[in-house]
Amino acid sequence: MANSNGDKELEKIYEELREMNSSTGTGRRTTSRSEGDGLLSFFVGLLMLAGGLFMIFNNLTVTSSWGNHFFHIGSFNIPNGMVMLPIVIGIAMLFLMERKVFGWIVVAIGVVIVLLSVLLSTQIYWRRTSAYIFIIMFGLTAAGAGLVLRELFRNRD
Repeated sequence: MANSNGDKELEKIYEELREMNSSTGTGRRTTSRSEGDGLLSFFVGLLMLAGGLFMIFNNLTVTSSWGNHFFHIGSFNIPNGMVMLPIVIGIAMLFLMERKVFGWIVVAIGVVIVLLSVLLSTQIYWRRTSAYIFIIMFGLTAAGAGLVLRELFRNRD
């Protein structure tokens, strides 16, 4: 007796599901996608993003004025040899002092100063390009970033 009630309940649920499927026209839910589709979309977006960024960075020209005898900080002109002075002092401190920690700190500060002087004297120029290539570069980058972000932040039911 209990078995027939359970069978009737299952048939009722089955009929409701069949009605829902027939009303949408397909046997599948339209809002959910398989995991493979999401993974494919993510990797296609990643390739588009990488291709667009490659094209953008390929159209940049980087030059440096570091070898022009002076390093410019605002209106101050510092000779390039003076930028190396903290490294030389730090190396001397490594050999002269008992506690080498201070020498290593001065050498590290000198290396940071040299790296900053090179980076601050770097200039980046955009090469001349056509509007078509410009739209392709930034369109690929935007579309790829959109696909990647959509897959990263999509709700997983």
